[in-house]
Amino acid sequence: MKLLFEYNWQVRNEWFEWCSHVPNEVLIHKRIGGAGSILHTFFHIVDTELSWIRAIEGKPDIAPQFSDYNSLAQVVQFSKDSNEEIKDFILSWSTELERKTVMPSWMENESFTAGEILRHIIAHEIHHIGQLSIWSRELELKPVSSNFIGRGL
Repeated sequence: MKLLFEYNWQVRNEWFEWCSHVPNEVLIHKRIGGAGSILHTFFHIVDTELSWIRAIEGKPDIAPQFSDYNSLAQVVQFSKDSNEEIKDFILSWSTELERKTVMPSWMENESFTAGEILRHIIAHEIHHIGQLSIWSRELELKPVSSNFIGRGL
């Protein structure tokens, strides 16, 4: 799973680079699917990852608001800060944590295993990257490659 997180982070950073060549109006334009816009979808990806990892670690959810991250630079910084907070946890993952019961603070009477949460986080980001690829093609721009092969992971 560690490699899939590294893959997601690598692809995310390549998308951020892609976004740096696109006007802000395009990044915030309301779209069908995702979280409503390219920029908001990236915010949602980072927020979801951070919230779930904090839940596994028994930390409170921060619940940031997208209105506080309304530029690409702010979302990129949010992603960097989030990665700094959770990277050690992800890279030190062990199978002993697989069955740890987690009760997220934002869900009443629901529990999940840490292992299923990690797999959800990975799939969640890959799902949204597919949406970004479609939006990229609608803009007649080349999307970031989603290939795992050839990334040196």
